[in-house]
Amino acid sequence: MQPSQLESVILEEPQPSADPSTVSQVVEPAAPQEVAPTRTVGDVFQGFVRHPVKQLIQRWNWKSAVLSSLFRAAIFFFANLSAGWHAAVGALFAELALRAVTSGFYGAITEAFSEARPVWMAMASAMVFLPLANHSLEFLVHWLRGTPKLGVSIGASVIFTACSTSFNVYAMRHGVFTVGGKSRTLGEDMKRILPLLGQFLLAGPRAIFGLIQKGNNSR
Repeated sequence: MQPSQLESVILEEPQPSADPSTVSQVVEPAAPQEVAPTRTVGDVFQGFVRHPVKQLIQRWNWKSAVLSSLFRAAIFFFANLSAGWHAAVGALFAELALRAVTSGFYGAITEAFSEARPVWMAMASAMVFLPLANHSLEFLVHWLRGTPKLGVSIGASVIFTACSTSFNVYAMRHGVFTVGGKSRTLGEDMKRILPLLGQFLLAGPRAIFGLIQKGNNSR
């Protein structure tokens, strides 16, 4: 029996009675709590198609909208600064407006993938699906408005997406940057960033070390 099952079953030991004729009674064990079924990556994609309002609109992630807007706007500002202040500020406001609308949906998508298993497949799917949806629209908007340093801007944004998506999936699995339910405030999430970032960076080396150690023990 797993520890989680042991925790869900509570037995009360019979207590001795002052009256010898009284028979001690044993309380029936409580029924184990139902465990929510594990979602697969396929379930996540089906959820987007079958329940787009619930998955994308009702779960719109305002934390992602705030943070992504600030970071992406800064990326486009500095990438276009060499073309002049006017170009840099224009790119900044264009990206800020775009991200304020779309990043909440991307955050909802990331949060949905963070709930899927196996973890490696969920993370890989998020890192492929999100950039395709993310940067296609971003490129179109900045191409139409004539952002001067378009190639550099999009390239830097893609690199940021690759890094941030993998970390966001990891963080959301630990209850950070999620919305609704028992989610914490954004301020509380920010306090957990550094410890989580350290764990995230060490996750790969630990997994490799574990595989090597397992291989050595099996010999």
